[in-house]
Amino acid sequence: MIEAIKAGTIRGAKKGIETTFKIGKILVPIYFIVTFIKYTPIINYIAIVFKPIMHLVGLPGEAALPFVVGNAINLYAGIGAILALSLTPKEITIISVMLCFSHSLFLETALCKKIGVSATFMVVLRQILAFIAGIILNIIL
Repeated sequence: MIEAIKAGTIRGAKKGIETTFKIGKILVPIYFIVTFIKYTPIINYIAIVFKPIMHLVGLPGEAALPFVVGNAINLYAGIGAILALSLTPKEITIISVMLCFSHSLFLETALCKKIGVSATFMVVLRQILAFIAGIILNIIL
């Protein structure tokens, strides 16, 4: 019994370390890229362009960056981008919930299309749900 627990613990620790490195390969580069962008004029352009729509959900314009990254790449990339910005706990909660509804659009839309669901319908539905959730959270938080 003790040997089984020991073996399971070792196996779990190995898998945990492997997973940490897999996620780190995504988070760390995105974090540095977004941090770099944050200190260049690019972030100001992003903020100006996306401010009106992000304001609807109580987020600053630069929060569009993690939203776009999370939608285009995956949830972990979005998290890395969130970490690189100076957002309040409320803003982090809103953008995180929005990304739960809408992330990895290219991959997941391709999967939906393979099973016969309209790709356009899925993208639009997920974006609408993300923004509805963001609006509701902005009101109640």
